[in-house]
Amino acid sequence: MDYQARLDSLRAQHSQLIERENIQASSNGVWTRYQYPVLTAEHAPLYWRYDLNPETNPMLVERFGINGVFNAGAIKIDGKYTMVARVEGNDRKSFFAVAQSDSPVDGFRFLPFPIDIGNLGETNVYDMRLTKHEDGWIYGVFCAERHDETAKAGDLSSAVAEAGVVRTKDLKVWERLPDIKSPTQQRNVVLHPEFISGKYALYTRPQGGFIEAGSEGMGIGFALVDDMCNAVITEEKIIDSRLYHTIKECKNGEGPHPLKTPHGWLHMAHGVRGCAAGLRYVLYMYMTSLEDPAKVIAAPPGHVLAPVGEERTGDVSNVLFTNGWIADEDGYVYLYYASSDTRMHVAVSTIDRLVDYCMNSGTDGLTSETSVHRLTALVESNLPFITEQDK
Repeated sequence: MDYQARLDSLRAQHSQLIERENIQASSNGVWTRYQYPVLTAEHAPLYWRYDLNPETNPMLVERFGINGVFNAGAIKIDGKYTMVARVEGNDRKSFFAVAQSDSPVDGFRFLPFPIDIGNLGETNVYDMRLTKHEDGWIYGVFCAERHDETAKAGDLSSAVAEAGVVRTKDLKVWERLPDIKSPTQQRNVVLHPEFISGKYALYTRPQGGFIEAGSEGMGIGFALVDDMCNAVITEEKIIDSRLYHTIKECKNGEGPHPLKTPHGWLHMAHGVRGCAAGLRYVLYMYMTSLEDPAKVIAAPPGHVLAPVGEERTGDVSNVLFTNGWIADEDGYVYLYYASSDTRMHVAVSTIDRLVDYCMNSGTDGLTSETSVHRLTALVESNLPFITEQDK
């Protein structure tokens, strides 16, 4: 195939992917998944991946490989459904890029250029949470990874995680702020959208090491800071603890910023447990009080979404992760979640459904016996409604 024929073929394939209509697939009554991923490596523009000058690239060889697109923050701005995605190159370095669509479920296109956030000495950046704060700024809090300079000679895997911060008004001009100062390593830090007692509120995840939670990492924390331009965590309390033999036994972390409802703040988080196949990441929900966002008022048992089908395979298999959702004015909520550090998906629900799920699904009794009792009570309450077909 000559240069022009190959380029025409690539363009046709790319257009077909972008323009493909998404359709609803499975539902658990809480979230309804859509069939197709909304962002993948193949969604990256051809002009990112190829030198399109036939003189300098006559064989149309890929020059900048894209390995995956995942873990995107989300926001609706100027009527556009917008994701700030983690784009990982074949060289393993991640960067942020904006993808937008008029539709919440398909048609996402990347803006021409990636985001240049500057550098404060980190090697890698990823997993940005976007929060439109009542102070007028849109903040992005992300993980800034650096090599652990205290590691033994030859140890090129040990790293240090800190929470980096940027802010913007339009997703075009970005201001890099100092990393959040903390006594421990921090990942999965999320900015609450409102002031609490005149201070900025952060959901944190203190941890003893880069991967392991350690004794410091007992769950999702809550901290108040005076200023996001020089944020210093001096005190934090754990509001959602890790627990033995649960979906969050190994570690857990806040997803996107919570959504405000008349009944409380809706939270989405990820929980991690160990299994024979390695670490398994699932998504779960909880709610906190309107008056005190650090007070949990509802916590349904188990996960609300876990990897299924193609979601189970990828660079880091058996993983669901989210750091972005959008609550529309009509009550619908669109959850943008990644599978296996490879691709982005979307699921839809409503505020009413999510509140109902959180408030009326019981709690984890933490033993097999309590699970049996909870199920028995449900079956007994269903007896008047069970038909022969159900049996």
